[in-house]
Amino acid sequence: MQLLSPFLFESGSDLQRKRCRMGDKLTRRKGGAQLNRIGAIGFTISISIYVLVHFYTYFFPTPFLQSVLPTFGWLAVLFAGLLLPLAKIRLQVFLLAAAVVVLFVFSDDPASSLWAGILQMRSLIGLLLVVPMISWVLKEEPYIQEIMGASKRLLGSSKRFYAGLMAMTQVIAHFLLFGAVPMMYRFIDSFLTEQKDEAWENFKGTAILRGFALSTMWVISIPSFIFAVEALGATLWKSLLLGLFFASLGTGLSVLFARHQEKAYGMDFSAVLQREMTKAAESSRNEGRVNRDVGEFVFLFVSLFGTIFVVHEVTGLEFLLTIPLVIIGWTLLYFLLKSRPANFVADSRRYLSTGIANQAQQFSILLSAGVLIYALNESGIATGLVDGMNSLSEAVPFLNILLLIPFLVIILGFVGLGPLPVVVLVAGILEAAALPYPPELIVLAVTSGSVISILLSPFVMPIIILSSLNGLSGVRNGLRFNLPFAIGFYLLVQLFIQLSVYLL
Repeated sequence: MQLLSPFLFESGSDLQRKRCRMGDKLTRRKGGAQLNRIGAIGFTISISIYVLVHFYTYFFPTPFLQSVLPTFGWLAVLFAGLLLPLAKIRLQVFLLAAAVVVLFVFSDDPASSLWAGILQMRSLIGLLLVVPMISWVLKEEPYIQEIMGASKRLLGSSKRFYAGLMAMTQVIAHFLLFGAVPMMYRFIDSFLTEQKDEAWENFKGTAILRGFALSTMWVISIPSFIFAVEALGATLWKSLLLGLFFASLGTGLSVLFARHQEKAYGMDFSAVLQREMTKAAESSRNEGRVNRDVGEFVFLFVSLFGTIFVVHEVTGLEFLLTIPLVIIGWTLLYFLLKSRPANFVADSRRYLSTGIANQAQQFSILLSAGVLIYALNESGIATGLVDGMNSLSEAVPFLNILLLIPFLVIILGFVGLGPLPVVVLVAGILEAAALPYPPELIVLAVTSGSVISILLSPFVMPIIILSSLNGLSGVRNGLRFNLPFAIGFYLLVQLFIQLSVYLL
C-alpha cells in the first residue's frame, strides 16, 4: 500500500488545492520564461539600435537621432531588468539609485542629467558590442593547438612553458577578452589530461589568470585599458609600451614565484611537459618545418592591430571608434578570403539571437555606471573625492595619490565590481580632476590596480570562471595562490611610479 500514490489517500478538496498550487507554479514558470524572452528580444533590439545610432550620428550628426538615442539606452536598461534575475541587477539598481540621489541633491535639472548620463558610455558600449566578432575568426582554425605544437623546443622546460602560457593568454586576450581564460584552460587541460592535483591546478590556473590580468595593462582591444587611456588623455603608444613593459616584468616575476611553488610541492613538471609537447607536435596537421597555421595566426594578429593604428593615424578617429569599425571590416574580409561567408552569416545569427542578450549584465552595469559618473562629475563630488585623497597624501610623508589609486580599484573589485566597471568608475572620477602627474603614470596606476583585483577578488568573472573549470574555490584560486605575487607586483609598479614622480 505504501507504494501507491499519496493522492489516493487525500480528500477531493485537498487534491484540488494541491493541483491548483502545482498549476500556479507552472503558470509562474511559463510567465517567467515569457518575461525573459521579452527581455532578451527587447534588450537585443534596444542596445543594437543604441550602438547603430551612436555610430551614425558620430559621422552624420542628426538632431532627431541624437535626441532619441538616450531612449534606447534606458530601454536597454529596462529590458535587462526583465531578462536578468534579481541577483544580477542589484549592482545596476545601486548605481542608478546613487546617481539619482546625487542629481536630486546637487543638480538643478536632474531629469535632463539622467537623460544625458545614459550616453556617457556610448563609445565603450559600441566597442563591447563589436569585439566578440574577433572570436569568430579564432575558432575557424586550430591556431592555438598548432602554436603549442610548433613551440616544442622553445617551451620544453616548466619555466619556459609557464612564461609561454602567460604570453599566449595575453595574445589570445586580444581576440577573446576574458573569454581567453576558459579557452586557454580547456586547451591546457586537454593537453595535460592526467595532471589534476592541486600542484598542477596551481601551475595552470595561475599562469592563465595572471596572463589575462596582465593583458589589461596593454591590450588595446581590452575595453578597460583603452577607456582609461581615452578618459585620462594619455598617449596610447606610451601607455601601451609602459603596460607591455610591466606585463613582461610581471611575467618574469610570476615565473619566479611559480618555480618556487613547484619546489614547495616537491614536483618536477618539465618531464611531463616535454612528453606532452612531443605528442602535440606529432599530431600536428602541418608537416615540415613551416607551420602554415602559425604563420596565418601571426599575420592575422599583425593585420588587425596594425590596421587599427594606421586607420587611427590617417583619420584621426578616437580609438573607441576606430577599433570596432576596423574589427567589422577585418572579420568580414577574413571570411570572404576564406570563402566561408556562410560561416559569417551563421555566427552573426547566433550572436543576434543569443550572444548579445548574454551580455545584458555587463552592458547594463556600464550604462548604469555611466549615469553615476556623469552625476559625480556634474555635482563636483568626483573632484572632492580626488581632493580628499590629495589631502591625505599631503598629510602623510612619502604618500601620494598614485600610491592610493590601485587600492581604490582593488576595494571596488572586492565589492563585486568587475575590472571593466571598476576602471570605468575610477577613470571617470579621475577624468574630472587635474592631477599634477603625466597621464600615462595615472593609467599605469589604475591598470595595475585592475591586475591585482583580477588576481585576488573571488567575486570577479575571471576567477569565477576559473573556479568553475578547475573545481577549486575562488579564495584558493585568488588570494591563496596569488597574494604573494600581487604584493610583489604592486611594489614593482609603485617603485617605478614613485621614482618617476620624484625625478620628473
